[in-house]
Amino acid sequence: MAGVTFEHVMKKYGDVLAVNDLNLDVRDKEFLVLVGPSGCGKSTALRMIAGLEEISGGILRIGDRIVNNVAPKDRDIAMVFQSYALYPHMSVYDNMAFGLRMRKAMPKGVDQSKLPDKGRGGGFLNSMFGATSVRERAIRAAVESAADSIQLTQYLDRKPRQLSGGQRQRVALGRAIVREPQVFLMDEPLSNLDAKLRVQTRAEISRLHRRLQTTTIYVTHDQTEAMTMGDRIAVMRDGILQQLDTPQNLYDHPANMFVAGFIGSPAMNFFPVTADASGEGVYLKGDGFRLRVPKAYEAAIGTQARSGGQIMMGLRPEDIADAALVRDADPDNLVQAMVDVVEPLGSEVYLACVVGQTQFTARVDPRTQAKAGEQATLYFKSEKMHAFNPTTQESLL
Repeated sequence: MAGVTFEHVMKKYGDVLAVNDLNLDVRDKEFLVLVGPSGCGKSTALRMIAGLEEISGGILRIGDRIVNNVAPKDRDIAMVFQSYALYPHMSVYDNMAFGLRMRKAMPKGVDQSKLPDKGRGGGFLNSMFGATSVRERAIRAAVESAADSIQLTQYLDRKPRQLSGGQRQRVALGRAIVREPQVFLMDEPLSNLDAKLRVQTRAEISRLHRRLQTTTIYVTHDQTEAMTMGDRIAVMRDGILQQLDTPQNLYDHPANMFVAGFIGSPAMNFFPVTADASGEGVYLKGDGFRLRVPKAYEAAIGTQARSGGQIMMGLRPEDIADAALVRDADPDNLVQAMVDVVEPLGSEVYLACVVGQTQFTARVDPRTQAKAGEQATLYFKSEKMHAFNPTTQESLL
């Protein structure tokens, strides 16, 4: 196993800077997720680790070895692609064994005293590689062990066309597992699956990492995948690393407005407000509402009030409640809003609302009596608020 280190790594395509001065230390045995919108540089960063893209500048290490000029086949990595990339004419077994056969080396971690009598696979491949050779028998042991770990044993003799999308993705995972590489690289492996299969396969990958403890770098644009799978998450935008932290810290303490709006579903609401510290306490005045700032935030927001007062307040949908269902609601936290759309989801209700000229979403208790086209009194949990400088978009708290 090994960590991966980016030191001031850059990637340019002509005049386009796809990855800009990336400094990132992926720890040994860590599951790190690279997340961001399309074109942010996350897949380019992954492909540079794999050796599929040349580095324009900086140093890339896998373990203690600088790999800038090391061929992909010599980097001891295994990659899982979005498109499965299976050979349609080969069985599941032969697809999983193919990489080991091409490496012409003994599989790692196989006890040679417990090998099967012969290899397994298609007649042509057996004749090419020698079904009774020690290496082919070791490959069989490695493939069958990997197949058992991801519930593929009964499908080893099938062709890819005879498998579902989820099973094909498991074959692609199995092909990577048998390599026992230092690092797994996964490039949006779940994006071709339907919603239910995505949830199932997401859990399988997490269980697999917990068992194998292999350093894994996973690329996705889906923040739900990132939050549920990663030990840490690296959020990227326009080739620049915005924030690197644990899922909960990204959610609770976003470094800027981009991270705040990207992490969380539904996305964080933003309200342009003016801070007022002229009287007793500090208040935020928005278009059609006024909120008192909690004492814990008075110092930071009071400073902003004295330097111009303009702030972008952030509040997540789950931190806005139907005031009728809040016991002892603080009058300073009540906001009158027009309900535009009501979306009942069973366990919760989404309210698309408008206050002044600002649209926002509230995620409220299913017992709400709010109706589309009517006014509703909402409770803003000010202790959960975020505040950002509207010019730099950096967090003030």
